[in-house]
Amino acid sequence: MTQTATIQQAIFSWYDQNGRKHLPWQQNINPYRVWLSEVMLQQTTVAAVIPYFERFTKSFPTVQALAAADVDDVLHLWSGLGYYSRARNLHKAAQMVVDVFGGVFPENLDDLQKLPGVGRSTAGAIASISMGIRAPILDGNVKRVLARLHTVSGWPGKSSVAKELWNISDQYTPNERLPAWTQAMMDMGATLCTRSKPKCESCPVEQWCEAHAQGRETSYPEPKPKKVLPEKHVRMLMLVNDHGEVLLEKRPPVGIWGGLWSFPEFEADDELSFSVQNKLGVMLADTEQWNSFRHTFSHYHLHIEPVKAFTESGATAIADDKICWHPLNEVMSLGVSAPVKDLLSRLEKSL
Repeated sequence: MTQTATIQQAIFSWYDQNGRKHLPWQQNINPYRVWLSEVMLQQTTVAAVIPYFERFTKSFPTVQALAAADVDDVLHLWSGLGYYSRARNLHKAAQMVVDVFGGVFPENLDDLQKLPGVGRSTAGAIASISMGIRAPILDGNVKRVLARLHTVSGWPGKSSVAKELWNISDQYTPNERLPAWTQAMMDMGATLCTRSKPKCESCPVEQWCEAHAQGRETSYPEPKPKKVLPEKHVRMLMLVNDHGEVLLEKRPPVGIWGGLWSFPEFEADDELSFSVQNKLGVMLADTEQWNSFRHTFSHYHLHIEPVKAFTESGATAIADDKICWHPLNEVMSLGVSAPVKDLLSRLEKSL
C-alpha cells in the first residue's frame, strides 16, 4: 500500500469514529443544503452558522423558494452573519439555478463555478458531498492540514502556493466515499488541526506530518502579510419623528453593507444641522451625541459617531425614495447590519 493510500485509510478510520455527522446540513443532504451551508461557513464558525442555517432553510426550504424571495427578506435573515455579498450572491445564484439550469444544480464543476459566489472549493464540496463526484476541495481548514502535513511554505493566498496545495489535495482525494472524505478533511482542520494549540496527539496523520516532526505546527500555513488598515470616520444620524418612526436609508447594492438599511451618514467633521437640512430638508431638534465606537472590516476600521435627534414638529416628508421613515417597533424585520441593529435596540430603549 502506498503512503497516500495509508494516509487516506487513516483519515477514513478517524472520521468513522470521530467525525461530525449530525450537523443540520448533514441531514437530508442535497445540493441546495450543501451549497447553502458551504457559503454560510465561509469565514464563519459552525456554532454561529447553525441557527442561521436552520432559520434560512425554514423560510426558504428549496432553491426555488430562495430564488422567488425578495432580496430584502434574504438580507434580513442574513443580518448579523457578516460579509453580506454572500447573501446577495446566494439570491442571484438561486435565480440562476432556476432560470438557467431549470431548477437543478449542475453536475459538473465548470457550471457550478458559474454560480455567483461559488469558487473552486465550494463547487468541489457541493459536487463531492451531494453528488458523489470526485473533486478536491481547499477551504481554510484543508489548507491548514495540507500545509502542515507537507510543510508548504508561503501564504496560501499567493497563486503559486495555492497551486501547490491544490495539487496535494487532488493527490489525496480518493475515488470512493467522496462525501465522507470531504467532510473528514474539513473536520480535521476544524477540530484537530486548529490554528493554535492543534491536538496533534489525536490526529490520524500525526506520524506523517512534517510540521509536527519539526515541532513547528503553528508556523504553517504562513499568514497573510500584514498591512496597516486605514481609519475612516462617519457620523450616523438616528433621527426620530413625532410618530415614533426612525429614518433609514437603503444602501447601494454593492459595497459595505450593500442592500441593507442603515442610518443616514454624514462626514464626521461637517456641521450636522446644515448637512442634514441640505441632504434631507429637515431641521433637527434635541440632538444628543452618543459615544463613538469602532467597527472593523477586512480592509479598514470604521469609527462610528451616533447622533440621536428629533425632527421639528410635523417635519416628516423626505424627497428621496431610498430614505424612508420606519416604525421603530418594526425595524428589526428589515435587513440591517449588526452595528445598526445594536444602535436601533439602544435607540428604542432610550425613548
